[in-house]
Amino acid sequence: MSILGLIISLLVIGLIAGFIARAVVPGKQSLSIPMTILLGIIGSFVGGFLGYLIFHHDAMDGFFQPAGIIGSIIGAIIVLVIYTSVKGRRSVSH
Repeated sequence: MSILGLIISLLVIGLIAGFIARAVVPGKQSLSIPMTILLGIIGSFVGGFLGYLIFHHDAMDGFFQPAGIIGSIIGAIIVLVIYTSVKGRRSVSH
C-alpha cells in the first residue's frame, strides 16, 4: 500500500470510528470533524495496542500499530470517555 493510500485509509477509518464513538458515548461532545477524525485515528492506535496486549501477536508483530475498524471503534470509545471525564473535571470550578 502506498503512503497516500495509508493516509486516506487512516482518515476514513478515523472518521468512521470517531463518529461511531461519539454516537455511543452519552453526552454532548463539541468536536469538529477534524477532531472527530483525530479521535478515530488515536482510537485506532489504542485499539491496536490493546489487541497486542491481549493476543500477544498481530499481522505486523508490532507493539504500536493501527487496528481494524472494530478495534478502532473500541479504542475511540475509550479515548472519548477519558477525554470527556478529564474535560468535565476541568470545567468544574471550586
